[in-house]
Amino acid sequence: MFVWSKLSASKWMDAWEERFSGNPNLVIEMVKGGKSIRIRLFCATLMEAEAVATQFGGSVRKMANAEWNKPVAAPRPVKVRDVFVLTAEKRPTELAALKKANPKREIIVIPPEMAFGTGDHATTSTCLRLLVDVARSRKETHWTVADLGTGTGVLAIAAKKLGAGETFACDYDPLAVAVAMRNIERNGNPDILMQEQDVLRWKPRKKGYDVVLANLFSTILIEAWPVIAKSLAPGGDLIVSGILATQAWDVFKAAAANGLGFTKVVKKGKWVTAHGGHLTDLIAQES
Repeated sequence: MFVWSKLSASKWMDAWEERFSGNPNLVIEMVKGGKSIRIRLFCATLMEAEAVATQFGGSVRKMANAEWNKPVAAPRPVKVRDVFVLTAEKRPTELAALKKANPKREIIVIPPEMAFGTGDHATTSTCLRLLVDVARSRKETHWTVADLGTGTGVLAIAAKKLGAGETFACDYDPLAVAVAMRNIERNGNPDILMQEQDVLRWKPRKKGYDVVLANLFSTILIEAWPVIAKSLAPGGDLIVSGILATQAWDVFKAAAANGLGFTKVVKKGKWVTAHGGHLTDLIAQES
């Protein structure tokens, strides 16, 4: 076994929690004095640990057997409306039991891999619930999707299972793209177009997408609003998350400056997720 570790300022704890959410082998400890934290990730292979170090810095060392305690239990399956069960489980017998216990729900398998989470974080699970609602409102229509900052690929995978047509997903992180591609194959959705792409430099197609999903940090969202506004087709649905409640006002103010607004805001813990669209469309719907 190997452990990757890194010291960071305590103000970045939320960011590290989000980045590795759902991984059962993550430990974050407050260093004495409270100004710093130590992030540790226990990895089964040296390759996995070194990949994390390449991406985030820090150090890697081999662990003595005595240091390795039993891993924290995998997160419980997450139920999304009456449609999905999101699980980190990969074993066929356990998956069969899960399916038997949830005969009317479709199983989405997102195991913790290469330091990426399982999709059970508050931001992702709330996005999934809003996506189910949007899909129902678009039932029996052709709708397209862009998933910006896809991470594990779970939102794009769910969109396809909900009946989406052309689906585009991207992430700036090549490790995320590799993990998302494995998850796409694992869940039977090979027709998702996946790209390594920085959303701030992305040039969306002119006709835009009917549904745009953006689970990104607040600072990135604020910079990305002009691109996101261009990517959303007229009458489109926008679902955004990754927003800390303390930063939500600044994020929404910047969105309004780019012609975007939100009619539904969900706060879960310290995180905010929102559903909206172009302000012109929202105003027209109310008149």
